[in-house]
Amino acid sequence: MKKVYMLLLALCAFALLLPVQPASAASSAGKILFVPHDGRPVSDQQTADVVRKLGYDVIVPPQELLGGRTAPGDPAKLWNWVEENSKGVQAAVLSSDSLVYGSLVASRKHAYTKSQVLERAARFARLRQENPELRLYVYGSIMRTPASGENAGSEEPDYYRTYGSDIFQYTALLDQQDSQGLSAAEKRQLDELQRRIPAAVLQDWMGRRERNFAVNQALMDLVRNGTLNYLILGKDDNAPLSQTHKESRHLARYGADLGAERFQVMTGIDEMGLLLLTRAVNAQEKALPFVYVQYNEGTGAATVPSYSDEAIGRSIHDAIAAAGSLEVRHPETADFVLLVNTNPKGETMEANMDENQLSHQKARQAATRRFADLVSAAVEAGQPAGIADIAFANGADNALLRELQNRGLLFKLQAYSGWNTATNSTGFALGTGILASRMTEDARDQLLLQRYLDDWAYQANVRTTLMDQFENMRQDIYSALGSKHAAAAARATDLLRKFAMENLPPFDGLDDLQADFPWDRGFEIDVQLGQ
Repeated sequence: MKKVYMLLLALCAFALLLPVQPASAASSAGKILFVPHDGRPVSDQQTADVVRKLGYDVIVPPQELLGGRTAPGDPAKLWNWVEENSKGVQAAVLSSDSLVYGSLVASRKHAYTKSQVLERAARFARLRQENPELRLYVYGSIMRTPASGENAGSEEPDYYRTYGSDIFQYTALLDQQDSQGLSAAEKRQLDELQRRIPAAVLQDWMGRRERNFAVNQALMDLVRNGTLNYLILGKDDNAPLSQTHKESRHLARYGADLGAERFQVMTGIDEMGLLLLTRAVNAQEKALPFVYVQYNEGTGAATVPSYSDEAIGRSIHDAIAAAGSLEVRHPETADFVLLVNTNPKGETMEANMDENQLSHQKARQAATRRFADLVSAAVEAGQPAGIADIAFANGADNALLRELQNRGLLFKLQAYSGWNTATNSTGFALGTGILASRMTEDARDQLLLQRYLDDWAYQANVRTTLMDQFENMRQDIYSALGSKHAAAAARATDLLRKFAMENLPPFDGLDDLQADFPWDRGFEIDVQLGQ
């Protein structure tokens, strides 16, 4: 253990001696191949754009090859694209979900056989053989276990709408049985749930999970034999007791010999493309950035957010390691300071709830001001600081953003993120913040503006207004827009322009920004500035 510790100290000391390359120098570093797990803007172009701001040429597949909400991608064509574009590339960050199943959503609904998916996973070995110097960073998912059919949306098989809650409870008991044991009453509940869920449904759902588990073991074997440089398996939407949690425990045990420098099982999924791109850049530039993490008062690092099975402090620690960085105990030694806005009581509510309206946040005003004081202190001390805004899921904390606006701090940050799940936000803020010191000020401002338009303007405000207006017309557009797509996009564009005019500085293009819904639903948006 002492030898490992001394080696780590030596590596840290060496990293401190290395100059940080400015964006103009980084452009000579060349190309990175990136296959996201679907074509959503935040998974695809927004992730790639963070690294492009450093001057790297990040090559992504054409949209038609990537999966969407209802149309899966094409694994065979994606593999051909990877093999055709891998020459002369220093690193590749690849989604195994895309290359094995077609996309993240396709991994939950496909009908491929076990031999088919294992054959696709084996193509990573051929890619390595044909490109022996290429650094391969791969991320994939451990299939999620939504708490209900409502939580699953349209991204699970149709039967999950009917049996999702029963399946979730059934697998929670299986997880408990595997790890802790069941009481007599719990065994009876397990038997009742198994009788209630049709056998064909369980066979389909569990069979697909078994194939996913086999693929993930095969990928771990590719790490073991040196084919892959680094692998992350992400625990998508899950809970402390769930099938996802159970499988992750067994996979972690299977990969115990690999070590965190080559393999991790982590909570989350959508942020992992950026974490591995950050790792690829750090490896290319021989940098080991130091990261200091500070939490809001109250539960802080011990908070277990919704859609997660572990404390956020553990998730952030793992994300820092995945990004090729090192967590430190003092902000003075850090290259990036991540300030984490957790709810003091440890709860995670949804951004579209009444509790996120300023008129309902009086109980949290003091805590919000004290967290803003932490941000002010970091900025005034000249520390490169960013915010992971996770007091609410799926959108920004309105009270915090208003406080930062009043203090003139919105564009004095290195990074900000408050979208989707807690780990999505923390991971995206980490990746952006770690790289931001190597960007120009204008590049950082553009990335911040993108997040404020998406996470604050749309997700925490415009989305709720938009949904309410269409519901008054007896139209539910949250899950599917259909014939209302054009009308919803036009209305969202108007509302976002108004929000930007009232709350953001006069950046070029804000007056005539355009909004659209890339997955034909109201959940996520694509905001493009006018030219």
